[in-house]
Amino acid sequence: MTDLRHVRTWIFDLDNTLYPASTDLFALIDARMGAYIERRLGLARDAAHAVQKAFFHQHGTTLRGLMTDHGVDPLEFLRDVHDIDVGRVGHAPELVAAIAALPGRKLIFTNADAEYAGRVLGRIGLEGAFEAVYDVHAMDYWPKPDARAYAGLCAAHAIDPATALFVDDMARNLPPAKAIGMTTVWVDNGSEQGPGENAAGIDIRVTDVEAWLTGIVAGLEAA
Repeated sequence: MTDLRHVRTWIFDLDNTLYPASTDLFALIDARMGAYIERRLGLARDAAHAVQKAFFHQHGTTLRGLMTDHGVDPLEFLRDVHDIDVGRVGHAPELVAAIAALPGRKLIFTNADAEYAGRVLGRIGLEGAFEAVYDVHAMDYWPKPDARAYAGLCAAHAIDPATALFVDDMARNLPPAKAIGMTTVWVDNGSEQGPGENAAGIDIRVTDVEAWLTGIVAGLEAA
């Protein structure tokens, strides 16, 4: 097991990381994104879906592409696409206990917005568990994996990357963190098809965050 006694700041992605990918909450957001693009750009469903995914791959988020190419208001877009029922996210008492027991600082780093993140964290039982939610607004809409997002996070919260660990289910979001000295953890839970060219940016691979953190806490307590 990797020695993590150097970690002073624990940074977590939200969606498909702090709840199982099988929850499929993003499917609800994805559908609202598609519908928004249909209305805004006057496209048929298939064409809107193609635009949505092209922007995601080219810009990091669909929002960034819509802002760049179509002048979309980010506040309007985020209010619309996050207007979903998060009830399918379940309470996770063992995860809550493990995160509470981690030594040091704990933050959320998400391409979503803080209001939505707060609702999801509340469902899990993690309201109040994190020092801050560094969201897409704080990133000035330059999302992960853009290097500016990571630099902004560290500057805003006085984080030393060499003593920080970052957990994300999307492998492409890990190389920029590793490049600045963070320890990186890929959550291989089926939310994507493997790390591909991003494998070199992964220090630790886990399949279940709750089980992994429970083991980490036990190991740190025994050290």
